Amino acid sequence: MTTATTATTASAATTHATRPAVAAAATAAATVTSTRPAAVPAPSGRTAAPGGPLLTPAVAARELELRRGDFELAVQLGRVRTVPDPAGGHRRVTAREVARLRAAGDFPEGLRERVRTVGTAEGAELMGIAPGRFTRLARAGRLTPVRCYLNRYRAVVWLYLAEELVELAMRQPELLAGRHPEADVAGQDRRPRNWRHRRIALLARATDDEWEHAAAVASALDGALLGDLVPDPHERACLRRLQPETLRVHPDSPIAQGILDTLVLADEPDEIDWYRLRLVEALADARDQCPAPRPLDGPAPAGCTPGPVEPPVPRPPGARPRRGLLGRLSRANRPDRGGRRPGRGS
Repeated sequence: MTTATTATTASAATTHATRPAVAAAATAAATVTSTRPAAVPAPSGRTAAPGGPLLTPAVAARELELRRGDFELAVQLGRVRTVPDPAGGHRRVTAREVARLRAAGDFPEGLRERVRTVGTAEGAELMGIAPGRFTRLARAGRLTPVRCYLNRYRAVVWLYLAEELVELAMRQPELLAGRHPEADVAGQDRRPRNWRHRRIALLARATDDEWEHAAAVASALDGALLGDLVPDPHERACLRRLQPETLRVHPDSPIAQGILDTLVLADEPDEIDWYRLRLVEALADARDQCPAPRPLDGPAPAGCTPGPVEPPVPRPPGARPRRGLLGRLSRANRPDRGGRRPGRGS
């Protein structure tokens, strides 16, 4: 008996690149995400299905051949899925998740490329434009930074996802030549504001705990505002304990650290009002989930410290669901105008 085998070949898609530099970079980029202001790239990947031993972040980063900073960014962007630590520590990565990523045909270069960040000069080269035009696009809010640091002159240096720059250049080639459609208004710089919004959105989507959501939003407001919005000292202590890690500078410099500490705070009236409203909603969701920890006796603590606390009250069946903080963080009314910061960013 003779069996006939038929082979089928698929036609290859043709990719149109605006400029040679964009086409070359597009080939290297494995995933494309949006670069609109305050957008959160990549699908949500907060949890992974249980599978095998749980690995610490340091071990997982080593297995995935990523530097520590790149691994942290990969987790925030959802490139590496994590699960809660049963012991209550930092989130862990399952052995199955590591095996899934290592099995990719482009590992490890593909994973590295998806979390690669670039500054102004390299970003301009990727897009095939002059550094000056790149800076104007960023100041106008067309490019959203994903990271920042201070250089030796204490000026803020912004970093961008390489794959997002490539995608923007391919999606909106009109930005690469001709007159810029959005000139800076009164010298306003939207990079700090858009970076804050993106940072908080990434922090919020990285947890299922409503109090951690609220703490992420509260990190954009100073202590005086928090005192007015959160009169309960136990709730304020809980928010302080869960507050995201502050950006650090090395070597330690009080002046430089002060610049970074200020950078995370909303500084325009409309931006402050936006985060105030978001915090009110986030707190309502957190209180629905469970009350803030309270000592069974003694005065109110200065912070949430280990010790006897009242057991959490689980959300009862039929209770109203969370108000969709993540959805609001990425709505079209996001704060993407202006922002003043010490020093001139690059």
